[in-house]
This record gives sequence, C-alpha cells and structure tokens, in this order.
Amino acid sequence: MSRIGILGAGAVGQLIAHQLAATGTLPFLLDRQLNAITEPYSLTDLSGNRSTLSFAKPGDNQALLGELKLLIVTVKAYQVVEAVTRVLPELSPRCHLLLLHNGLGPHEEVAALLDGRGLTLGTTSQGALRLGKHDLKQTGSGLTQFGHCMGPAMAPELKAMLLSAIPGSEWVEGILPALWQKLAVNACINPLTAIHGVCNGELADNAYQATIAAVLRELVQVAGTQGIELQEECLSARVYEVIRLTAANRSSMRQDVDHKRKTEIDAINGYLVSLGNRHGIATPTNKALVEAIHALERRF
Repeated sequence: MSRIGILGAGAVGQLIAHQLAATGTLPFLLDRQLNAITEPYSLTDLSGNRSTLSFAKPGDNQALLGELKLLIVTVKAYQVVEAVTRVLPELSPRCHLLLLHNGLGPHEEVAALLDGRGLTLGTTSQGALRLGKHDLKQTGSGLTQFGHCMGPAMAPELKAMLLSAIPGSEWVEGILPALWQKLAVNACINPLTAIHGVCNGELADNAYQATIAAVLRELVQVAGTQGIELQEECLSARVYEVIRLTAANRSSMRQDVDHKRKTEIDAINGYLVSLGNRHGIATPTNKALVEAIHALERRF
C-alpha cells in the first residue's frame, strides 16, 4: 500500500486509482465517511481492455491516514469542505492535499483549514461512467491539469508520479486562470444541457448563442475582480470547440438531473453569482440558470 490516498470513490476517484495502480502506485481509496475500500473495482478502458483492481485490506485506517504523503480529494464540489474537515484531524501536518472537482469556491474554505499543509488544485476532462458500484467504464480521454495553490509545494516525486500515471496531464504554474477557463466551459454547457435535456452538441444551435454570450460576458467581469484577465472571444471559441468535440456527450450536470442527484451548480454558475454579489456586479443570466437548476432539484 502506497502513501497516496484518494478520498472519494466515485467515477473520477476510481479512474485515478486505476491509473496510479497501472504505474505501480496502489492508492489508499476511501469513501466520504473515511471507510477504506477493499472490494475489487473493475475498469474497461478506451481500448476495451478490462482490468480489476484489488485493494489491500488496511489494518488500521487511522494509522494509515496519518502516514499519507498526498491526499487526492475527488468528491463533488458541494461535499469537499465537509469531507476535508472530517479527514484533516487524521492527517500528518506534512500531508499535501489535491482538490480535483468541478467548479470553484471550495478551495477558499479549505485554505482556511489547512494549518500549514500544502494545497494543489486540479481539473480533469477525462470521462468515466459508473456501470455499477464496482464497475467503471472510461468514456473519453482528456486534459488533466494541476497547479500549486498555497502552502508548501507538492514534493517533486509526488508531482512526477501524478504526471507519469495520468495520461494527458500537465503541471500549470498559473492554475487559477486555467480553472477559470474550465469554469467558463462548465458554466455554459452544464446548466443549459441539464435544463433543456439535450446533448452537448445541440448547444451549437442559434437558440443558445445569446445565453452563452451573456454567461461569458458576466464571467469575464467577475473574474476581473479576482485578478484573472480573460478574453470573451477566446472563451467563446473554447466553449464552442468543446461543444463540437463532445457533441454526443451528456454533461455531468445533465446526468445528475437525469438521475435526480444534487448538482454542482453552486460551485459553477453559483460561484459567479456569489462573487458578483460580493463585488457589486450584476450577473442576471448566471443567476437565472442557477435558479432554474435549483427548481429542477426541488422536484427530486
């Protein structure tokens, strides 16, 4: 058992666990209640090859948590603060944390809890679908980016391990601008596909162009309050490129709505609305999308 932990046994957590194990690093996989996962997990990769990952049975969860050098947090955005608050007392003061989730916002609350530990932020566009609790299918390759946020830097050997294990991964010195660009894509595609029940590619239709433009216009203004300079034209080109490349996909938010699960809207468009309110910037389009998703969630 390595000294790497993954907190969150959903699709992303399982996929990262398989990728680490394939390069010789068997992680310590935990659910949100900090229970160690010991059942075998299967993965069918993009080539159709199927593999099964068996985790060692830990003798003492608490002792193993205290020995972790890196904890990768892959729970949903709205679960991050609670999960990190629960696990921090068990971790070494030298354990580095990596947050890997959609949206922005939780890192601000987590930063205040770290007590001198280092924090790295990341994002991934790899696709994976849970066919069953212990059965995962990889549905798409994609870019994974990591970058330092605060506190002590991630140890070079840990950084090298991640970049070696995860295909299409890179280290980004300015991670927050990269996360804001990803936020722009999510803020346009996720709520619109969920509200209208469409696949990503249908957002190329003229009917959605005005809303996408308004979302990006508000986002650029709000980003400026955080010292993040973005160009609306460049963001728009990126959004429509993702729409084209993922035309047949159902966004994660649409899948959440389809399965009557809580969405990450508050860490995506909701984060923009919150920052807009804080700095006196109107965000009516993003606010309307947040309210529409919340209305759908109330039906669950």
